Amino acid sequence: MFKRIESFKDLGKESCFLWGPRQTGKSTLLKNLFPNSPYYDLLLANEFRRLTGNPSLLREELLAMQLENVPVIIDEVQKVPALLDEIQWLMVNKKISFILCGSSARKLKRTGANLLGGRAMRYELFPLVSKEIPDFDLLRALNHGLLPRHYLAANPKKMLEAYVSDYLKEEIAAEALTRNVPAFARFLEVAAFSNGEVVNYNNIAQECGISAPTVKDYFQILFDTMLGFTVPSYRKNPKRRIVQAPKFYYFDLGMTNFLLKRGEITPGSEIFGRAFEHFIFQEILAHSHYSGKNYQISYWRTSSGLEVDFILGEHEVALEVKGVPEVKPHHLKGSKAFCDEYKPKKSIIVSLDQRPRMSGEISILPVKDFLERLWKGEII
Repeated sequence: MFKRIESFKDLGKESCFLWGPRQTGKSTLLKNLFPNSPYYDLLLANEFRRLTGNPSLLREELLAMQLENVPVIIDEVQKVPALLDEIQWLMVNKKISFILCGSSARKLKRTGANLLGGRAMRYELFPLVSKEIPDFDLLRALNHGLLPRHYLAANPKKMLEAYVSDYLKEEIAAEALTRNVPAFARFLEVAAFSNGEVVNYNNIAQECGISAPTVKDYFQILFDTMLGFTVPSYRKNPKRRIVQAPKFYYFDLGMTNFLLKRGEITPGSEIFGRAFEHFIFQEILAHSHYSGKNYQISYWRTSSGLEVDFILGEHEVALEVKGVPEVKPHHLKGSKAFCDEYKPKKSIIVSLDQRPRMSGEISILPVKDFLERLWKGEII
């Protein structure tokens, strides 16, 4: 149903890692793109036990196959780090290419596993984006989130509850990323209140009853498992006093909604603007990676309260997000201040306006127009 943008167009004969949070659709994508590839799924208990007990079986089996220009797919590769030595030998000596798929490289790094010495490219799969969804529905995305099963569900609440529970059980407890799983579960809820906001480690630590260094460790677990991202402050040659701490976003709106126990999100409601900004962040984050441009995303906020939600690249684009039906002059203050100081190539406000318009040097784009231009490569 969903035609994913990620197509491994640069894969060629090289091997790669494909990382992404659980249920973003990694396995489905790989099976659709490479239906003739040998496929090893380490989530299957018998496959896991077999290859854990004797990693060399992988080499012996692949050498017995007639592989015709297709990659070998290893799903959840982080579960059996010892396979990577066998994989490297096959890459170097037999020119076999691999797609190594998983939700996190954290376990591989912690155990000192072989990360193939830079021989494998890195790809990432994010939740769905607007371009991948036929008849995209903004309100459905804001309320359900953009994991494929959740977006399609009539009521995703139970799915989201199971998702968080499975993450704690399979990703955190099973991989022993922290010994105190109940404290980490509490941290997930408290961190949701910082979604889209500047992070204050001390405040979160007090709420959770843990130390600030532990909070930083917990955030790092979110970053390593791709369930959270930071947006740094834009600091280039500031003429004003600026806020320097990073902002934090969960990887998907649905998880944030569940952790915050939000009700229905509708235009004009108090939470609509926050959810709308989060959605636009998800779109530009995915676009940065899928386009191959890998531009930095930062934000700008002065100590007096002037703000631009997202600065793309080296201030090529200043992007504000306003969940209002019509952008008014007072909504332009942050963008105007940033334009005066940095002269970006483009200054854009994405909103619920009916038609595109210009206010001086600032473009005001309806969300539909912005998304179309973004994925056509016309924004940056």
